[in-house]
Amino acid sequence: MSRLALWSWRFALFALTVVLLSIVVVRTGLLEVLPALATFGAALVFAALAVISALLAFVVIWRQGLPGLGRAVGGLLLGLLLLAYPGYLGVRAFKLPVINDITTDAAHPPSFGALAKLRRPGTNSYPAKFAGLQEQAYPDIVPLELDASTRVAYNEALKLIEKRKWQVVDEMPPIGNRDGTIEAVARTTIMGFPDDVVVRVSDDGIGSRVDVRSAARYGINDFGTNARRVMALLNDIDNAVSSARPETLVPLPETTALPKPKPKRKPARKPKTR
Repeated sequence: MSRLALWSWRFALFALTVVLLSIVVVRTGLLEVLPALATFGAALVFAALAVISALLAFVVIWRQGLPGLGRAVGGLLLGLLLLAYPGYLGVRAFKLPVINDITTDAAHPPSFGALAKLRRPGTNSYPAKFAGLQEQAYPDIVPLELDASTRVAYNEALKLIEKRKWQVVDEMPPIGNRDGTIEAVARTTIMGFPDDVVVRVSDDGIGSRVDVRSAARYGINDFGTNARRVMALLNDIDNAVSSARPETLVPLPETTALPKPKPKRKPARKPKTR
């Protein structure tokens, strides 16, 4: 048996175990995020060793005819699989700006209330330097204007957040002139890092306006995750409100209605004769 092939398979299995362990640590909150990130980084090192060992094992097996080709192939594929996602994030980091906070209103972004206690000091305010970078990278992220009352828009937004299984930390429905706000914690798909989301529903005089802010709690780059989350939520709110009952929508200004044309009467059918 080729020792390189055997070690390649061992490295790959160990890397897989460490990756799963780091994911469990982050999602359950057993340790802080930084130790979990260090654990995940160590797993990537072992995955790279598995790939290198497999490539060297192919050379040895070809020259000496030793068994172990299956172990080498398994170590190579598993190592590449573990390195695929970090490689994908690296490509996105090269194409996207280094920002971790996205909002539909850079001038007056929705602020975190209950979530501010969970965030690191100084991360509650929206960095002014992000506004220009966000506008260049994500020009489609703008406030959502709806022909519906603030209560309808708020209820639909809350339903969608609960449907996504986000952890709702605080909710304040709109009453009178007070804006409605929803604060929730979303998790990234694989690692489960917490991202903080706040939705603000305000009255714009005609209907309602929905602003969303999504910010990573850790790290300086979100790799486009928050932007995708904001755009998806706004699209779903727009579709949900459009599908709401007509009586829940804000009536449009009255206009002079034209008289409806009288329906044409169909000619009576002649009775059939036998």
